[in-house]
Order: sequence, then C-alpha cells, then structure tokens
Amino acid sequence: MKGTYCLVVRLGKPVSVRVGRLGVLHFRPGYYAYVGSALNSLEKRIQRHLSPAEAKKKHWHIDYLLEHGDVAGVRVVVSPERLECRMAERVGQLSGTPVKGFGCSDCSCKTHLYYFPKNPLSNQEFEAVWKKGFRN
Repeated sequence: MKGTYCLVVRLGKPVSVRVGRLGVLHFRPGYYAYVGSALNSLEKRIQRHLSPAEAKKKHWHIDYLLEHGDVAGVRVVVSPERLECRMAERVGQLSGTPVKGFGCSDCSCKTHLYYFPKNPLSNQEFEAVWKKGFRN
C-alpha cells in the first residue's frame, strides 16, 4: 500500500534534541504533527515509527523526536501519489507552528512538522484534512 501519513507525537516536557544535520532543536511540551509518505510499504513505515525508539537506527528526522515523545495517533491517506508536501501545507494552515527544516530535506518545503499546544486530533478541521485527503 502507498500513501501519506501523519504522526501526532505528544511531548510531556520540554526537550532539546540533536536532529541530524539540523543541529540541536528545542521542543516545547505539547503535540507535534509530522507528515511523511511511503510509496513502497506504508504499513511497514508506520510500524517502524511505532516501534520502540531504542530498537531502531535513526534514519529520518522524526526518529530523533520519537525518542522523547509518545505517538498519540496516526492518520493516513492511501494514494499512489506523493501527497506529503501538500498535506504538510494543509496541516500547517491549521494554526500549527512550523519547526523549520524538519522532515523536508528532500523537498523545497519549509517543514513537515508543526507544533500544536493542544492535541490536533480533537480538532474537527484537522480530522477533515485526513478524511478528505485530496478528493476535495
């Protein structure tokens, strides 16, 4: 299965994390919505992200953040198209604070990670983004 996904990660306390070439980033307590894609094996990619952080080699920016937070939820749009950048932009339009450069080293986006002080999974507009995908 191919598609685009969003991991909502909850941080209970502030942390400073060295994130690959981005250097040290400072994260506030709250929720972070990360948009990624998998055009080969969506299920395996999501399972990898959900596996214990210490059990995997850090490959993507999100791996560094997942060491310090818990996944509060996952949303998926199944599609053979690479929708990651457009979906990240849509999530950012929901008043998310961008974490500059995160998750977008292979595209021209500003970010694929947004901070929300409250859980975006309880926001109807956030849920609508993932229910509609790009049918609307």
